[in-house]
Amino acid sequence: MRKSVVAIVGRPNVGKSTIFNRLVGERISIVEDIPGVTRDRIYAQAEWLASTFNLIDTGGIEVGDEPLLVQMREQAEVAIDEADVIIFMLNGREGITAADEEVAKLLYRSNKPVVVAVNKMDNPEMRQEIYEYYSLGFGEPFPISGSHGLGLGDLLDAVVDYFPEINDDVKEDDTIYFSVIGRPNVGKSSLVNSILNENRVIVSEIEGTTRDAIDSQFSKEGQEFIITDTAGMRKRGKVYENTEKYSVLRALKAIERSDVVVVLIDAETGIREQDKKIAGYAHEAGRAVIIAVNKWDTVESNDKIMKEFETKIRAHFLFLDYAPIVFLSAKTKKRLHTLIPAIKSASENHAKRVQTNVLNDVIMDALAMNPTPTVKGKRLKVLYATQVAVKPPSFVVFVNDPELMHFTYERFLENRIRDAFGFVGTPIKIFARRRQ
Repeated sequence: MRKSVVAIVGRPNVGKSTIFNRLVGERISIVEDIPGVTRDRIYAQAEWLASTFNLIDTGGIEVGDEPLLVQMREQAEVAIDEADVIIFMLNGREGITAADEEVAKLLYRSNKPVVVAVNKMDNPEMRQEIYEYYSLGFGEPFPISGSHGLGLGDLLDAVVDYFPEINDDVKEDDTIYFSVIGRPNVGKSSLVNSILNENRVIVSEIEGTTRDAIDSQFSKEGQEFIITDTAGMRKRGKVYENTEKYSVLRALKAIERSDVVVVLIDAETGIREQDKKIAGYAHEAGRAVIIAVNKWDTVESNDKIMKEFETKIRAHFLFLDYAPIVFLSAKTKKRLHTLIPAIKSASENHAKRVQTNVLNDVIMDALAMNPTPTVKGKRLKVLYATQVAVKPPSFVVFVNDPELMHFTYERFLENRIRDAFGFVGTPIKIFARRRQ
């Protein structure tokens, strides 16, 4: 289920970046009392109650023909187009201005849900003036204070109310959704074209050719697949072009709705730090992962060299020790036949359920093999376990005191579960809970 996208828009200097930083819980956007400090779209993940969503900060929308103002307006328009819900931010100390009305016109045309936030309402007496903002035509306005964090709960409650319809995209068929991610120019589009046996997406030696996440459907041995080609993800400091930041956001969206994510590595250039960061997106999203080494035809390969490369991957991607590794060439289709079976197997494991009684037999055997540790004179007691979710497989282990469950023992239990049930290609989540 993909995350909803919320954009914060408004004219300059109404406090968008302050609210953005508060909602994501860290100082990401630069905050200055000067209009126009935020010029590009900035996005991060935020949470409210049980909802996790992608939040976008935008540059202030100004009317004018100067190149910078035009670019900032274009940035905001792209953010509005990407968003599922829009927070329209205004300055409560200044009332509704002509610039606010211009922004409102832009939002009317978007046909997106809009929640009005009137910022800088620090003084309770100022809140009596909130009724003025009903005239914008977007429903109830919410008085907030970004500097003091007041009123944000009511605002987010209104925003989250729009999420159930937005997130109602659960796949009911047995189609396997998988995406291909990686740095620019590692061969993602070439791989997609080779799998599809057609030139579905543009392939170029120029980095950044793919801007959107492109879906294609195909069938293999009676199994339906939807493959998504994504834009290459560069380091934050190397994202220059206006459209490119949102290419990354679309790639993150593609990850969220995938069953399996193929992390593509370039055999010629080797493993880069950015490869690990990109793979981390898939791991954190709880998706099944395949590591694919492309351009293997350009390497003088044999079993020894392949084994050495695999050892390097395992050393760099310690958090992906569950992910199978395949070596292939999208250009020559060498070893391409190994990829689809790996994807199919990882998808099956991602959705696998195990019976509670069999699971507890494994847990009890693990306890006998390696008794629980003692912390400050108290011994951890594992009572029983049950699987509570799939995609990824998630298990709750009921114990006498969750604080006694050290991460090393949790990892030991995970390894025993993997030994018993496989789960190759998929992460596993284990939660320690006190039995009520």
